Amino acid sequence: MTYFSESDIENLEHIYKINLINSCSGYKSANLIGTKSVDGIENVAVFSSVTHIGSSPAMLGFFLRPTTVIRNTYENLISTGFYTINHIHQNITEEAHHTSAKYDASISEFDATQLKSEYKSEFLAPFVKEAPIQLAMQFVEEYNIKANNTILVIGKIVGLYINGDLVEDDGFVNLTKAKVAAINGLDGYVIPETKTRYGYQRPKELKVSF
Repeated sequence: MTYFSESDIENLEHIYKINLINSCSGYKSANLIGTKSVDGIENVAVFSSVTHIGSSPAMLGFFLRPTTVIRNTYENLISTGFYTINHIHQNITEEAHHTSAKYDASISEFDATQLKSEYKSEFLAPFVKEAPIQLAMQFVEEYNIKANNTILVIGKIVGLYINGDLVEDDGFVNLTKAKVAAINGLDGYVIPETKTRYGYQRPKELKVSF
């Protein structure tokens, strides 16, 4: 196996280091977060850090890099309190990835890509029309991570839209059917497949011998 010590990692060339560390944690979620500014300008950006926080209440979190530069997504959701999370699928990976480009706040990524915004149930933030799973989110709280000045944003799910027959009888959302993407590192997109499900596990009865 190739070994990297802490000092090795610190001394790596910058691009090599961020590629290595961003990909060594494994596959990550591939989502588009949609927001709207107080001036009515739409924003959509790709994120690979959305994570489950809890089911009751239904909450998700995602991480933001330091806000030492303008982060339109962060500014919009803090000022309005609402945003959407939209799953990226196989056919929109290229357009979705382009939203990582640093456009000025006055320019909507919906205008710069082929992605289309849509609105549902008078919810303030835009959804991505092409997304097979769309979540309406309300900002709850944020936590500053002192170690690297990142921010964990936590929101609650206030609306959930899922295409077709993706929801199975027990509530499991079959992402394979929708060809939902995952991200490897910063720019590697994969389409995972569900091979099997093992169900809820309980301790086995072990035979004790004396």
